[in-house]
Amino acid sequence: MKSRISFRTAAAMALAITVAGCGGGSGVAALTCDTITSASLNIAGLKVASAVSVAAKSDGAMAAQNYPAHCRVQGSINERTGADGKPYAIGYEVRLPESWNGKFFFQGGGGTNGFLVPAVGDLLNSTESNALSQGYAVASTDGGHNGGQADVSFGLDPQARSDYGYNAVGTLTPAAKQIISRRYGRAPDRSYLMGCSNGGRDAMVAATRFADQFDGMVAANPGFNLPKAAIAQQWDTQQFMAAGAGQLPKDAFPPSVMNAVSNRILAKCDALDGAVDGMVNNRSACQAAFNLDTDVPTCTGAPDGTCVTAAQKAALKNVFGGAKNGAGQALYASFPWDAGVSGANWRFWKLDAGFAPLPFNTLIGAGAMGYIFSSPPDAPNLADAGLGYQLGFNMDTDAPKIFAKNAVFKESAMDFMTPVNVTQLSALKNRGGKLIVYHGTADPVFSPNDTIAWYDAVNAGDSTAPAYARMFLVPGMNHCSGGPATDRFNMLTALENWVEHGTAPESVVAKVNPADPDVVAKGWPAARTRPLCAYPKQAMLKAGATDLESASSFVCQ
Repeated sequence: MKSRISFRTAAAMALAITVAGCGGGSGVAALTCDTITSASLNIAGLKVASAVSVAAKSDGAMAAQNYPAHCRVQGSINERTGADGKPYAIGYEVRLPESWNGKFFFQGGGGTNGFLVPAVGDLLNSTESNALSQGYAVASTDGGHNGGQADVSFGLDPQARSDYGYNAVGTLTPAAKQIISRRYGRAPDRSYLMGCSNGGRDAMVAATRFADQFDGMVAANPGFNLPKAAIAQQWDTQQFMAAGAGQLPKDAFPPSVMNAVSNRILAKCDALDGAVDGMVNNRSACQAAFNLDTDVPTCTGAPDGTCVTAAQKAALKNVFGGAKNGAGQALYASFPWDAGVSGANWRFWKLDAGFAPLPFNTLIGAGAMGYIFSSPPDAPNLADAGLGYQLGFNMDTDAPKIFAKNAVFKESAMDFMTPVNVTQLSALKNRGGKLIVYHGTADPVFSPNDTIAWYDAVNAGDSTAPAYARMFLVPGMNHCSGGPATDRFNMLTALENWVEHGTAPESVVAKVNPADPDVVAKGWPAARTRPLCAYPKQAMLKAGATDLESASSFVCQ
């Protein structure tokens, strides 16, 4: 890791010189797009493959697909040959709008990365715009390897693992800022990072490792314990397959099963927030109120869509109870019971993804577990979508490999994938930075219970934590979006208001996506809105309120 530190130091020094030379915004000639080259930038280890002017686009089906005229810079940092003999580098893209708002946006990655996602500045659950269209300079990275998400063989190279886990973000950030400074003649006034899933993990990693580089971060449905979640995927596979007597999970648990569970959760929990509206806002009370054994009928004959078989119940209790070893010790968090288990997104990730054609089984299935998160790598055969590996995975002897190290793999998966001292955010606090975390309560990939436990621990260690870190739960939302939920909202604006104006977010108004099949199936009005409340508060119907479609009828308490 010596090369990472030296590069970041050199880049930071070069950036400081640039800023000092421009006297806070003047004195250094700005580069035009066609003069941005490796030589003109002169950043250690950085190569520019192309710098081209891109015309504005306004014909996208959604506003988030459009963008203004800008300069797109692509290239690589720290080219090398890996321990496996393959070429590696940290690939990057930086987009620089002609009309710059003076700010920098780092777009978090996703899955196992492996390719450059266009750096337009995805605002996740807001589809009304993107960061580039708002004037941000935006950067993205391939995570230090290419080949797409189907290729997890980079896990055979120790440095590629570290780049994927944290070093690509840590290396590109100061370099991107220097590119921005050279393009506009001054450094960014503010810097933000935003991502979901593995990108949410990027944000939480940045909050601990690179807090000096960012003013604010949004971490959505973060997989900050991703190696543990991968263990849970192997566990889930074993439970579902056992219940189906050899059937694949998607066949052993048809939609009627999860719909039956969802309906019974609603029957017990819908009214707990004061409104019978097909939503469970009072999550905490629901966990105490709902019991799978007694509240969901057990089939005595052929399943008819209103009951669940004893074998299916046993599997679901094990899955929602969380992965465990032979001694009954938890290997990952439990999952909350939530009406969103009927969602198509929930179904895909929990019942389909582990057995789908590549690349969908790589993030939490056999690919990531065997190649990236086990030390030394297991390198399983993925010809069967990793099914054999998952069924043979031993919770006592294989699960501990996420903590293992050796002379070649000197960082364990838990070292390079997880935030450092994740419940201690002193660097973020001291810098004056802000962190917003949000999580769908029906996320099938990364447990919201894990994120809740993290935030509870942060607050237990520092009673002033809400001054710099806040969490929001999104009832019914699946992984990053989807499910019967109000999953359309803008967290970047909430973060900007907090960082730039000192207005801490108490609640954020969310609306439905009327095109989501899960919303259509529920018959919810397209105008439905709800407040997302800063944890631990939850949305409750105001006394006397009758309009169940308006966020203004609810209060956070």
